[in-house]
Parts: sequence; structure tokens; C-alpha cells
Amino acid sequence: MAVFRPKDEDAGMPDTGGDKVNTLIGKDTVFTGTLQVAGTLRVDGVLKGEVSVSDTIAIGPTGEVDANVKTKNAIVSGSVKGNIYATERIELQAKADISGDLTTKSLVIEQGAVFHGNCNMKTPASQAPSGPRTEQPKSTIQTKASLETAEKTRQGAFGSPTAG
Repeated sequence: MAVFRPKDEDAGMPDTGGDKVNTLIGKDTVFTGTLQVAGTLRVDGVLKGEVSVSDTIAIGPTGEVDANVKTKNAIVSGSVKGNIYATERIELQAKADISGDLTTKSLVIEQGAVFHGNCNMKTPASQAPSGPRTEQPKSTIQTKASLETAEKTRQGAFGSPTAG
């Protein structure tokens, strides 16, 4: 990116972790709709709608995202209004302003970042939607026989309640 702007303009930009940015929403660009990106997306403009990124989304300090985001990694330095679902990591840098829920395995929040919402940190297997629920409900009902057995076991361990 240094080819297109002076090196000092790169200061404060989110680092994509060495990932090559293959899609860019520029500073004066507004995109509305559903965006699917194979690779890494950099947002310095305005993005509204739904976003799905196979690798990393980096939202720069001038970036404004009004969308639900599904990605592997998210690095936020700008503004997001919507939920972010990242299978690996979400990083909220010092100037980030988030209004929405976060779901990820790993979360980093720098001092100065603003986050309004809920955070759900689960392993990726438990995050994935799983269709019809197959778990059997656990019974909390004890029968009279099981209560009597428990009472006899307790008395055997601690002696009879009437023993003196």
C-alpha cells in the first residue's frame, strides 16, 4: 500500500497480520449491499449491508461499517454498527467504536476502544449453527425410590439421625 500513499499515512492503520489485502473499500467510497470476499478486506470508506470475508477484515480509522460481519479475523480501528462473528480473533484497536455483539474464540481490546454489546467467546465447533437440536433434555425429577436410596446412603456414611 505504500505505493499509493506516503509512508507516514500508514501510521495508525490496522495491521492485517501480514495478510495481503486483495479488496479495498477506499476512503471516499460507499458500498451498500451484500459483499463476499475471498481473502482480506480493508475498509476505509463506508460499508452497509452484509459482509462475509474468508480471511481478515481490517477496518481503518476512517472506516464505517453498518453491517453484520462474518470472518476469520477482524481488526477494527474505525466504527462498526452490527454484529461481528469471527471464528478466530477480534481485535479492537484504541480508536475502535463498536455497537453490536461479538462472537469469537479470542478477543483483544486496547485501551481507548469503545464497545457497546455482548461478547460470546466459544470454540468454533460450538459456534457453528447445527440444525435441529439433537441433545436429550436432562431430567431433574427424582423418584421416591431414588430419594430413599440416597437417604440410606447418607445415613450409612454419617450414622443414623436418631443415634445418640
